[in-house]
Amino acid sequence: MRPAWTVFVKEWLDALRDRRTLAVVLLSSVLMGPLVLIALSGLVASFESRAERREVVLDGIEHAPTLVNYLQRQGFAVKPAPEGFEAKLRSSELGDPVLVVPKDFEAALRRAEVPVLVLVSDSANKRSEAGSGRLQRLVAGFNRERATLALALRGVSGELLEPVRLGEKDLANPQTRGTQITGMLPFFVLMAVLYGALNAALDTTAGERERGSLEPLLMNPASPLSLVLGKWAAVSAVALLIAVLSCFSFIPAQWLLRSDTLAALFQFGWREALWFVAIIAPFAAALSALLMAVAIRCRSVKEAQASSAMLILAVSLLPLVGLLNPGGEERWHLWVPALAQNTLMTRVLKGEALGLEPVAITLGVCAVLALLGVGFVARVLRRAAVR
Repeated sequence: MRPAWTVFVKEWLDALRDRRTLAVVLLSSVLMGPLVLIALSGLVASFESRAERREVVLDGIEHAPTLVNYLQRQGFAVKPAPEGFEAKLRSSELGDPVLVVPKDFEAALRRAEVPVLVLVSDSANKRSEAGSGRLQRLVAGFNRERATLALALRGVSGELLEPVRLGEKDLANPQTRGTQITGMLPFFVLMAVLYGALNAALDTTAGERERGSLEPLLMNPASPLSLVLGKWAAVSAVALLIAVLSCFSFIPAQWLLRSDTLAALFQFGWREALWFVAIIAPFAAALSALLMAVAIRCRSVKEAQASSAMLILAVSLLPLVGLLNPGGEERWHLWVPALAQNTLMTRVLKGEALGLEPVAITLGVCAVLALLGVGFVARVLRRAAVR
């Protein structure tokens, strides 16, 4: 094992010595998740700030004093629509939907007719779209109040309007509801492992061949397997280091969230970070071996990058299967690398038990892939040493 340890130390120091590449990987992999979270919290905070303003925009405000009175009694300030509000909604200059009131609104109410209010919004304008539901609920409340008053004047109970009442019961606990926000974290961690292992795996295999240092290395008395084990351990260590930094970067990131709602839902502490590291470590080892196996036959780093494109694409897309599957978590997900780790990390975020069998399945799959990858690389190097 001494040759393997020597190769490991050499490859590890080489990876740390390449500070420019290491800095790019750290910035792109470790900071990607926290930066997206902070940007998302800013967007949610802007929606919350708009909701707290409690403003309603009406076009034809002078034609509906009854409606304006109702809105003001609900605690809303009524503002007239600006000139050219449709164009401003399309350009997102105006962020509130507009309720258009017809000129004969009050006369139609007195004649017991049904005047038509038009809710103008733009589905491409997310801020106006978010306010449309609130405006619809206000108009429904106005209708309910008018109908109740009309029935009371005729001596009829207003409860006839609602023969059935609907209660709501949400079975999701706060931690499960929080996964609507934190559900993206496993994807960021998987991407950090992928790009952390990619550069080191390609440099220690195809990079060695391109620089012409692979043949002198094979002239050493050490066996090809011990050389491969040292290289594989170094690549896995770099990938795991990036994964650890990525997992723990979410803890200080949540202190910078600007939205109170998002901060309440985002529950990611030391326990979740340690579970993430334990789940992702076997995957980092298996992915490192597979990337080395893909790159070992390539003559240059550029060729290795092209050859590993399919593997990168698979690791990037597989976690999305869980999001796009309407049936939720399936048993076969545990047998697919990347998707299995995404499933287990999502369970951690929901506060659910991982279970011995799922953990054993993912560990077994990663162990088999790592053995196949290391064995293939050792076989290629052994043939090269014989020649």
